[in-house]
Formats: sequence, C-alpha cells, structure tokens
Amino acid sequence: MAAANVVPRITKPAPHWEGTAVVNGEFKDISLSDYKGKWLIFFFYPLDFTFVCPTEIIAFSDRVAEFRALGAEVVACSVDSKYSHFAWCQQPRSEGGLGDMDIPLVADITKKISRDYGVLLEDGEDAGVSLRGLFIIDPAGILRQVTVNDLPIGRSVDETLRLLQAFQFHEEHGEVCPAGWTPGAATMVDEPAKSKIYFQNTFGEGAAAGSGAKAAKRSRDGSA
Repeated sequence: MAAANVVPRITKPAPHWEGTAVVNGEFKDISLSDYKGKWLIFFFYPLDFTFVCPTEIIAFSDRVAEFRALGAEVVACSVDSKYSHFAWCQQPRSEGGLGDMDIPLVADITKKISRDYGVLLEDGEDAGVSLRGLFIIDPAGILRQVTVNDLPIGRSVDETLRLLQAFQFHEEHGEVCPAGWTPGAATMVDEPAKSKIYFQNTFGEGAAAGSGAKAAKRSRDGSA
C-alpha cells in the first residue's frame, strides 16, 4: 500500500518537490517552482533498468515537442540515484536503455517526493519503489489530474495529451468536455438549458456522426 505525508488533492496546490536531475546529460538541481507559469506533466516510474519503464520514458521524451507546443513540460522521477539515471541514459535503447533524453529524470533517492505524492509502496515485496503515478499540474501550481497505475501497466502519451488539451480548452472557453473529448469535438455549457444543445445534437433523433464540431459551435453560440 502507498502512504503519504501530504496527500495530493485535485484543485489544491501540488506538493512542492526539489531534487537533482539528469538534464541533457548533466546533473542539475530543479524544483516544482521552476515550472511556475507552465503546465507540467510530472510522472513517477518504479525503477531504472527495468522493462516497462523505458518504454514509457522514451515515449514521453520522443514526443515532448507536442507538449511544449501546448506550453507544457514533462518531468520523470524515480527513487533511483542520479548516477543510476545517468548510467541508464548511456545504455542504448536496443539494450533496454534510454539513450538521449529530452526530459529531466529526477532522483528521489530519499523517497520524499514519492511519499509526498502518495505513490510510494511502503510494504510488500515491492516496498520502496513508486507506483506509476502521473500528475498534471497547471501554471498556477494547482493539481488538476492524477492517474496511478499498478506496476505492470504502462501509460499512454496520447491520453495524457488529450487530458492536457481538454483542461486547456476549458480554461480558455469555460466549457466542459464530455467523455472521450478530443480537439474539435463537441463540448457543452454546464447550464441546464444550454447543455441540452449538446445532448440534442449528440443523442437526439437525426444526430449524425461528425456533427460534433457543429454542436460545439452551437453550444458556444447558445443557439439551437
């Protein structure tokens, strides 16, 4: 089971963290404060030199430009030392290593960050490692989304991008995003009368596939 000194809560400030990271092949001290004013994807993984972990880290690193285009940064963290991170980056990807990285790898060797974010396994055969927690933190430092996977299952870059885009759409337009929303699809105004526009266009008689974008515009205009 995971335990935390500070339980991270959605809509509340994300727990502060600081540590030494491997950044572009060098050691660098970084902290949550460095990302103020930007969206941050902060994710934990169990251990260096393992199996699912490199697939996740490489996937996020190789697509970090897509996050940066949205004003976001991506940072990974585990309970390994900075030296372990560095050595893993020297190992070729064809041998299970990371190779060149475009995202920081934070060393949480004291386990404080993992514990503060509620992802540290405190007992059992995997005690001392972190679950696969992923946290979306907004430019004001507020925690907006949490996903925590058990150790065997990796996460999706596509889904993380979708969530980020949904939060940003809501921030810009004030509308809410229904299940499975993607950019360009229908959203709705969270008011009883105006929300009916979305439901009528999505589920009403004569609703057709591909009507989402038109429904979104009608929802924003407040017209039927």
